[in-house]
Amino acid sequence: MKKLSQEERMKLGLVYFSEDPDIMDKQLKLLEKLYDFNATRPSEQDKREQLYKEMFYSVGKNCYIEPPLHSNWAGAHVHLGDNFYANFNLTLVDDEHIYIGDNVMIAPNVVIATASHPIYPTLRTTGAQFNLPVHIGNRVWIGAGAIILPGVTIGDDTVIGAGSVVTKDIPAGVVAVGNPCKVMRPIGERDLTYYYKDKTIDWENLPDSVKPDFLKSK
Repeated sequence: MKKLSQEERMKLGLVYFSEDPDIMDKQLKLLEKLYDFNATRPSEQDKREQLYKEMFYSVGKNCYIEPPLHSNWAGAHVHLGDNFYANFNLTLVDDEHIYIGDNVMIAPNVVIATASHPIYPTLRTTGAQFNLPVHIGNRVWIGAGAIILPGVTIGDDTVIGAGSVVTKDIPAGVVAVGNPCKVMRPIGERDLTYYYKDKTIDWENLPDSVKPDFLKSK
């Protein structure tokens, strides 16, 4: 049986050694582009968009990431849907693939991690690593300082509260908060009326394009 390279082991989700010279050489070249992205001026939006296309595995339309961005592989294993927005200090530990749907919003200081290490001490201290993919659905909002751990899936329309540590899958259409992150409640009728505590949404003064069908002007 052919002996697998460390990069092959990485791609298969096996325990591997991330300090392998071939892996580190590829990472270094990609990180040069990430450096260029973080060095862009606010007026250089066209340059940022070009770098998105070079850095990420795939990138949808109308995406915006506020520098600085931190990423192990400069986004090379990250799939961005349309209308993606991320605020300052997004950290993508993208040793495995991260799949992000359309219309996702990410607040400052969020970490999305695919990499982890074996618990057994003598193996862990050699730099051994393994990776698990992360899936984030459409129209998800991730609050400031949240941490998404390896192997997690977050369903469509869900809100992850600020400071949450997401250790397990979260279903669609819920508000989930805490450490570890747990479902607090479903998103429902009350959210059509109130945008924050007892503050009501003045739907009559908002454009039809943002309204549910039953509230649109006839």
